[in-house]
Parts: sequence; C-alpha cells; structure tokens
Amino acid sequence: MDADWGSRRFLFRRISRGSSSFWDYDSKTLGQIALFFTKAGAFVFGSGLAIIPFLHGAVTQYHWIDEHTFLDAVAVAMITPGPVVITVGFIGYLAAGFPGACIAAACTFLPCYFFTVIPAPYFKKYAKNASIKAFVDGITAAVIGALTGAVVIIAINTFTRNHTVVVDIPSVLIAVAIVLTLLYIKKIQEPYIIFIAAVLGLILKTWVFK
Repeated sequence: MDADWGSRRFLFRRISRGSSSFWDYDSKTLGQIALFFTKAGAFVFGSGLAIIPFLHGAVTQYHWIDEHTFLDAVAVAMITPGPVVITVGFIGYLAAGFPGACIAAACTFLPCYFFTVIPAPYFKKYAKNASIKAFVDGITAAVIGALTGAVVIIAINTFTRNHTVVVDIPSVLIAVAIVLTLLYIKKIQEPYIIFIAAVLGLILKTWVFK
C-alpha cells in the first residue's frame, strides 16, 4: 500500500501547492483540454458515471494524471456534493491549474446545455416519433455498457499496481460490505452508502491495516 499512499501524497501536494500552480498552464494544454472535454460533453450520454470511461483518456491519451490519481479524482467527485461529472474540473486543475479547471468544466457542460436545455420545449412534439424512440433506446443500451465500463476501469485501478494484481484487503472488505448492504437494505440512499464506505476506509486504513 506504500505506492498507493505515495500517489495520494503526490495528489495532495498538487492540490495544496501555492499560487504558482494555480496559474500553471500552457496554451497547448488548454487547447487539448478544451477539445477533449467538449467531446466528453457532446458525445457521452447517461448518468455521471457513464463519462468515466471517456475521461480515462486523460490518463491513456494525454497522461495529464496517472492511474491512481484518476481513481482519486473519481472518489473526490463521489464524496463531494454535486454530480460525479465534476471530476472534469479536478482533472482540468491537475493538468493546467485553475484555467484548466474552468475550461474543462465549461467545455463539458455547455454542449449539454445546447443539446438538451434549448431543444427541450420541442421534445414533446417529437417524443413519439419512431425514429426518435429508436434513437433513445439505442442510447439507453449504450449507457448500460458505459456504466459497466466505469465499474471495470475503477476495479482495475483499485486492484492493480504497475500492471500487477494486488489484493488490497481494505478495498475488498469495503466492496463486500457495500454489496451486502445493497442486497439486504434495498432502499438505502447513495449518501449513506458513501458515508459508510468512507468510515470503513478511515478505520481500516488508519487502525487496522497501517
């Protein structure tokens, strides 16, 4: 777990550095961020988690962050108020400081606004159109695949270190506890699940598996 904690120390240093990192960027990186997150906002459909496989390109394509920092970014988005898609601001900040965070957030949310909010009044008129219904059904099926992909990516990053499988006992115990909770307490709300996982992680990492 030393490598895991090392990755987190690196992450905290990146976030907590002074004003020099706040404006630490270059125009080429900002252009890449704008293009990447515009595509994320325009072409990813479904819930917040559906965007996770696409955002993984920030690791595999541009190498703005490493695998475990990406996992931390998703975790931070999960435990803070608001949608999971705020991960984009987190990644943008680590890639190009505050300007990167602003551009990443704006480029992700503006396409959603133009493609959904503006045409919304006209949707009822065409909602029963066979072609539109087929289009929506296809997107729904794709979202299921995207959510599955998000689970796979998060699981791989949790249980591998440098392409080697590592049995992280605290993570396994937390995952099993949450699955059992969902199976036997079906109406439990997501904030309680996240709170339970956070408390278990704190206990296991701090006192049990030091």
